[in-house]
Amino acid sequence: MSTDRPPPFEPGAHALYPSSTFGDTGAGADTRIPTGRDVEWEPLVDYRRNGVSETTIHGAVAWVHGDEPLHAFGGNVLCYGRSMMKLLYMRAFTDVLADVLDWKQKAISVSSHNGTAEHVAAATSILPESEWGLMQTPLDVPLVQFGRQVRRPRRWFNNSSGQHAALLLGCRLRGWGRAGYTLPNHPIFGAYMGVLRGILGEDWAPLRVARDGDGMPTVSMTVTELARCYAALARDRDRDWIWESMVREPDLVGGFNRLDTTVIKSCGGKVIAKEGADGLLGLAIDHPDYPRGLGVVIKIAHGWNPQATWYVARGVLGVLGMELRNPYKLHRQKAFLVPGIVPPYLQGALGQIPTWEPWDPDHDRWYYEADAFDDGEGGGPQDGWGDGGGGLR
Repeated sequence: MSTDRPPPFEPGAHALYPSSTFGDTGAGADTRIPTGRDVEWEPLVDYRRNGVSETTIHGAVAWVHGDEPLHAFGGNVLCYGRSMMKLLYMRAFTDVLADVLDWKQKAISVSSHNGTAEHVAAATSILPESEWGLMQTPLDVPLVQFGRQVRRPRRWFNNSSGQHAALLLGCRLRGWGRAGYTLPNHPIFGAYMGVLRGILGEDWAPLRVARDGDGMPTVSMTVTELARCYAALARDRDRDWIWESMVREPDLVGGFNRLDTTVIKSCGGKVIAKEGADGLLGLAIDHPDYPRGLGVVIKIAHGWNPQATWYVARGVLGVLGMELRNPYKLHRQKAFLVPGIVPPYLQGALGQIPTWEPWDPDHDRWYYEADAFDDGEGGGPQDGWGDGGGGLR
């Protein structure tokens, strides 16, 4: 039977697919878009076992005050903002939704939630049941489950269900058609681009637009551009309900043991945080030393790693006078931060923030010198082990 589909594993056989297993690097490639192999990633966190590095987590960090870049470490990497930008998506609808949604519904609209019963209840309450069929979130199971649970995939379990429900409601209130609301030619995307251009400049345009995991368009931005967006969220925190909703209902933003929820709850209303795939954390910070709003974005090179991102966030917030607890401890390792994650004038303060607790025992070594019995001539305790001799008992 004949078919027009090209055979699998035939590079260049179809225009929709890359022309090489190694990526499009030849003639016709967009040289403006560096690959992950080209950017200058820097080490952010070092995991060491008794002083020897076992794992080093690379990435990039950007600090922006207002529109002014303060510090960049790891190169001004191009990436997708993904779910970290839900706050900016919703900014296009904050006016029409202000008096329609309650605080729980507002918080779930900017969330990437765990899919618990509380999260699903808040998301489903945004739309009447007769409109649930309009939802185009992918079928999913809860992001975090406890014990042995079996869940049939549902659209409401998807971590973006609150955002999709709020967007659909916003379209109805604006009189926009809701068919195709996830497509880049729908008015939603145009309104979102208007929000971004209000921050980054009227001439700003993304180098690439892609389809996010939840179906909505996501645009490529540098880490510094992402940090500018978060600085604007801090500067304009009283302009709409986004900041207050996240501070009022932090458990709806992410959920149990999620980094963004923990940051919001730890910082007393001075920080809103949002995780984003893959490997992103955005921090919008209200701090007296940065009156035009401080935005800090962390990008982990290899993707989602909440533990490593947690250590970096603790250092960033710690030098600004805010205390974030450590993540659950590592097994037989200790984490060490790299000074470059903060600007040079804050590196002295960073050195005073331990990445382990004083009650956390050092399990990656023995509590005596392991070579104390070595006489330099091949002797030592091993000579007597298991033979009834004078070895260690």
